[in-house]
Amino acid sequence: MAASQLQATLLFSRLFASKSPRCKDTEQCKIAACKSSYERMPSLIVKKLLRRSVLQFVGLSPIFISIRPVLSAPVQDMREPDVIRTLKLDSGVRIQDIVEGEGPEAHEGDTVEINYVCRRSNGYFVHSTVDQFSGESAPVILPLDDKQIIEGLKEVLTGMKPGGKRRALIPPSVGYINENLQPVPEEFGPRRSLMSHMKEPLIFEVQLLKVL
Repeated sequence: MAASQLQATLLFSRLFASKSPRCKDTEQCKIAACKSSYERMPSLIVKKLLRRSVLQFVGLSPIFISIRPVLSAPVQDMREPDVIRTLKLDSGVRIQDIVEGEGPEAHEGDTVEINYVCRRSNGYFVHSTVDQFSGESAPVILPLDDKQIIEGLKEVLTGMKPGGKRRALIPPSVGYINENLQPVPEEFGPRRSLMSHMKEPLIFEVQLLKVL
């Protein structure tokens, strides 16, 4: 029994020695260890070298990249306009007064000239009388009559003064309950966009230009 255990121990020692040769020379051990590491991770080393070469080629360094946000220009502060008052109507329309305006108020039955921007409740643009790129406007003339315009917009415009601005969330129950109600853009693309979202709550940002 003792002889077999001794034989097994010697065999294990030989196998271990053959797999992990000991280096007498320290410098040779370092070279062998580096070579072994390179053989195990060649792709990682190549990627690091390539990344460093690319950065040097474009004139960048990791240090410059880390401090670049500090050197960049500050972002302009884009604040929402102050809200004068907030109203919630029985119809479910929610109104924010942004600019008061001056002059006579608009009443039901009047005809008004307005600019507006219509968006979905998540903020996505639907249509507008103001060009988003040039800033040019094409105001629309609407009667304050819920048989011709959407009821929610009539409620928003009623009580406004020329020069006044309001933002309102209009639920679909007082929105585009049929396709004949105004305002509807004349262009095919914006009209199609509106029709695809007419059953959703919509946000209108309106500016009253004139009471006619």
